[in-house]
Amino acid sequence: MTAHQPRTRISAWRPSVAGIAEVFHAHFADHAYPLHTHDTWDLMILDDGSVDFAVDRRRHEAADAGTVILLPPGVPHDGKTVKPSGFRKRVLYLDTCVLPERLTGAAVDRPIHGDGLLRRRIHQLHRVLAHSGDQFEAESRLTFVRERLLFHLHASQVKTPGREAGRIAAALRELLDSRIHAGVSLNEAATILHAHPTHLIRCFRQTYGMPPHTYLTGRRIDRARRLLLAGKRPADVATAVGFYDQAHLNRHFTRHLSVTPARYAALHDRRATGNVRRLRQADQKERWFPVKTTTAQDSWIGSGRSRRGRTFPNDA
Repeated sequence: MTAHQPRTRISAWRPSVAGIAEVFHAHFADHAYPLHTHDTWDLMILDDGSVDFAVDRRRHEAADAGTVILLPPGVPHDGKTVKPSGFRKRVLYLDTCVLPERLTGAAVDRPIHGDGLLRRRIHQLHRVLAHSGDQFEAESRLTFVRERLLFHLHASQVKTPGREAGRIAAALRELLDSRIHAGVSLNEAATILHAHPTHLIRCFRQTYGMPPHTYLTGRRIDRARRLLLAGKRPADVATAVGFYDQAHLNRHFTRHLSVTPARYAALHDRRATGNVRRLRQADQKERWFPVKTTTAQDSWIGSGRSRRGRTFPNDA
């Protein structure tokens, strides 16, 4: 009886995030890549198993689940499974606008990085890229992945926020407030405010205690709540406040309030229904009786209401 062999599973897509040409997830049971090249950077995190590969005719083996592998564009490389269980990997194919080709030599010299911070940043980026509509967050996370890679390639220049942090953060907050529906890309914000993207995010976090994408999402949720309680449909609310679609709204709304937008909107419906029910019950309790007046026309006196619907004090 032969042991069960895991099946090969692959998923791939092109996200709408500048600089990322493709996202590729795979579980290879028994596979060998032939020698080939890419015109992009190949940024891989190994989730399980072992892989043997060569870069520029030098062989390497990665067997740590925390391993990050960076392969430069234009350099021949291959890859193959080492164990019968295969390996699982997640890959980002990055354009040369993210990392310049001049860093190829440094990447060939050291393609494997056992950096927990870098791996965590890449993992968080993959998690965001799995959903549509979070481009601003994805751009923010990508810029910090890039910064860490530049550190390993000896090309990093990290700037710590100084006295200018509050001014830059306030300017970015004002920009985000003016673009709640339309949104803004990180590169556009950096151009408008004349600041490097990572420095822009650091200034905002230092000043307000959260990254700018978190602030923008919160502002959109606030607007969505008001519209839902005003009786608007969740699908209409999603696009009205800048979310990609209703599913995008549902995901963030539920994370913020532990309830779906539809259930939140039902609070408005239940309250309106309750008000109507109470009015009907009050009407049923009205007791109308005629009394004589000094005029020839009878008046009707009840629990505070006239026949024509005008309200009077009960003790009048």
